[in-house]
Amino acid sequence: MGDVDELCRLSAIEAMRRFADRSLSPVELLDALYERADRVEPELNAWTDRRVEQAYAAARASEARWAEGPDAVLPLDGVPVAMKEEQPIAGEPWRLGSLLLEHETAAINHPLYDRLVAAGAVIHARTTTPEFSCAAFTHSRLWGLTMNPWNHDVTCGGSSGGAGASLAACTTTLATGSDIGGSIRVPSAQCGLIGFKPPHGRVPTLPPFNLDTYSHDGPMGRSVADVALLQNLLAGAHPIDHVSMRHPPVLPLAPEGIAGMRIAVARTIGDVPVEADVDANTTRVIEALRAAGATVVEVQVPVSRQQVITTAMVHFAAIFGASVTIAAGDRADLLTPYAAHFAERSAQIGAQHSFYEGLEMETAIHLAVAEAMAGCDALVCPTLGTNALRAGDDYVGHGLTVAGVDLDFYFECGLTTVFNIASKHPVLAVPSGLGANGAPTGVQIVAHTYDDVACFRVGAALERELGWWRDPSWGPR
Repeated sequence: MGDVDELCRLSAIEAMRRFADRSLSPVELLDALYERADRVEPELNAWTDRRVEQAYAAARASEARWAEGPDAVLPLDGVPVAMKEEQPIAGEPWRLGSLLLEHETAAINHPLYDRLVAAGAVIHARTTTPEFSCAAFTHSRLWGLTMNPWNHDVTCGGSSGGAGASLAACTTTLATGSDIGGSIRVPSAQCGLIGFKPPHGRVPTLPPFNLDTYSHDGPMGRSVADVALLQNLLAGAHPIDHVSMRHPPVLPLAPEGIAGMRIAVARTIGDVPVEADVDANTTRVIEALRAAGATVVEVQVPVSRQQVITTAMVHFAAIFGASVTIAAGDRADLLTPYAAHFAERSAQIGAQHSFYEGLEMETAIHLAVAEAMAGCDALVCPTLGTNALRAGDDYVGHGLTVAGVDLDFYFECGLTTVFNIASKHPVLAVPSGLGANGAPTGVQIVAHTYDDVACFRVGAALERELGWWRDPSWGPR
C-alpha cells in the first residue's frame, strides 16, 4: 500500500495509474486520506462533513470496475474529490456556512455532483466556505475558522477556502470550487495550488446564479494536468442550466509548449498595491516564461481599484448582495459581520448607480483587459497584492495596509474580480513562489475569451520550469 502521507500526495493521474497496475486500490487510497484527516482535520477544519458510507460504497464499486478491466473503468474512477458545501447534494445538509440555514437539507443535486458520480469519482468530504461564500477568507459562526496549512496566521483564502486547505494538507486528491469574485483563484494562491475559473457558461451551475455572468464553478488540484482532467469532466451543457455551453474544448493533459507565444505580464492591475515578495515572485514567473521560450511583454491594465470595486458592487447589489439580504430577512442578527457588511456595502453603492450605468462600467473594464492583451496570446498578473490577510479577521470597521498603501476595503488588494467582470476570459491560477511569511503567492494566467487551452499551455510550461508539487519539498511543513 505504501506510506500514508505519500499516498495522500498522489495526483489523480498517478492514482489512476496505480489503480490500473493494481499496486493501489481506491479503497486503500480512501483509507489513507481518512487516516490523514484524522490527524490534521481537528486543527485544519477544512471539512464540514465526511461522507464515509457513501464514499466507501463508491470506492468498492470502483475497485470492482478496475478488477473487471479497462473497458469497465470510468474517466475518474476511484479518485477522491472533496466537494464544496455550497454545491448541493440531494438529501444532505446544505447550510452555506450560515446559522440561518443550520438545519437545511438540499432537495436537488448540483450538476457537478451528477458529473462526478457519472465519472466514478469518490466524493468523500464536503468543504468549508465563509457565510454565503461572500468573502475572500474562510470562517463563519457556523463552522468556525479554517486554517491555512502553510501558515496559521494568514487566511487560506475564500470562498473555496476549505477546498484549498484540504488540497494543501493532502486530505483530498481533487476538489471543486466556485468563483464569483476570485473564490477559486484566491485560495489557490494562498494554498499553493492550481485552480481554474472557466469562462462563464463553460461549466454548468444551478439557477438562478447560472444567469449571473460573474458566477463560475470549476476545478482545483495540485497539478495542471489534474485540473485539466477534472475540467474536461465538468464542462459541457447540462439540462438544469440552459446557458451552459455545448461542445467544450478537450484540454490536453500534456499540452504543447509555449515557445513562440507572446505573453503579456502586468505586475499589478491599475493601482492595486503589491508587496515586494509578491512582485519578486512575479519576476520568477517572468524568468520561467522566457526560459520556456515565450516572448514576454510587460504591460499596464488601465483600470483603478476603485473602478473595479464600484463596478462589482453595483452588480452584486442586484444579485449576490441582494440574495444575502433576502436570506437574512428579519434575522440579520444571525449573520456574520462580514456578510452583513457585504450586503450593506453593495446596496449602498448600488443605490448610487443605475443598471445601465453598471453596464457602462463593465464595458470600460472589458475594453481595458482587451487593450492590455492586444497582440499577445495570454496575460499573466498576480492573484493578490499580499498573501498576509489575517486568519479570522472579518475586516469590518478597518482596512489594511499593503506595500505602504492604506486600503479602506480588503477587496482592494485582490486582482481577481476584474476577470469576473470580464467573465468570458478563462483564468488559471498557479503558484508563483513563497512569500516572506512562508505562505504561497500566486499568479493568474488569463487567456482570450473562451481560449481555455492557452491557459493550460502556459500553466503546464510554468509547472515544468518551477516544479511546485512535483518537487517533494513543496508543501506545508
